[in-house]
Amino acid sequence: MSTEQTEWKNRPERSFTPIIHFMIWLSLTLGRRASRLILYGIVLYFLLFGPSIRRASKDYLRRVLGRKPTVRDRWRHVLCFASVVHDRVYWLRGQAHLFQVTVSGEPMLRSLAASGRGIIFLGAHYGSFEVLRALGEQHAFDLKMLVYPDNARRIMAALSAVDPKMAGRLITLGHPESILHVRDHLAAGGDIGILGDRASADDKNRTLPFLGGPALFPTGPLRLSAMLHAPVVFMAGTYLGGNRYHLSFELVADFGADASGQEQALERYVSLLEQCCLEAPYNWFNFYDFWKTAPPP
Repeated sequence: MSTEQTEWKNRPERSFTPIIHFMIWLSLTLGRRASRLILYGIVLYFLLFGPSIRRASKDYLRRVLGRKPTVRDRWRHVLCFASVVHDRVYWLRGQAHLFQVTVSGEPMLRSLAASGRGIIFLGAHYGSFEVLRALGEQHAFDLKMLVYPDNARRIMAALSAVDPKMAGRLITLGHPESILHVRDHLAAGGDIGILGDRASADDKNRTLPFLGGPALFPTGPLRLSAMLHAPVVFMAGTYLGGNRYHLSFELVADFGADASGQEQALERYVSLLEQCCLEAPYNWFNFYDFWKTAPPP
């Protein structure tokens, strides 16, 4: 895999780090309603002075909308991202009362939770993962996130300033003991969150059709789930505008005592992600050339 395919590990989060620091300060100082007004200036800045972001947004929107995206489409895309990042501060502050959240797939989730088994929530850079906190108290989730170290360090440092407990809810990949931490947490009935839509040169990947073209997806999250015999649930927190979110859950695979079916599980994950993108296209936040170097399937 070329360095271009893994540029997300170096560029997108680093590019957005200053804006995240600024938005955190505004959010805590002005409150949600007033600080949201600043988002429009931030979006305008990135549309004017972020050529790589513009290109990536335009390519993705062309694929998902099935037509040439307008300036308004690109504006809505970046504004959706800025809104979700802005709201992250309030989720981390435990202020779920600020939002209206609808849920689908909750009976399946309750059934898995009642069994006492830890769940692996497989999400994406789509919408808000933090909206899962809206159900945290109801289902007694003890959620920890599995993250790439270099990609997350700067953002997590900023978010830890909002919620000092954040560092304790992260398990960093790349350490020999990381998988043991995941295993022990699941065995204790805890849950693990993983974002599974970015390929890495450090992991095995598979090419699958996605929005009309071949794209690379990591196989690591599902290989880990199978190795630990854990149920895998696709999770999407779609931002609907204003203070509204929709939280959806779909079972991807329940490996149980059987570790087979990983290829089918990955195909189901990609299909569910594609469906979400088609239904709410402005919620996908991979601002790099996602399809650039993927070989044909």
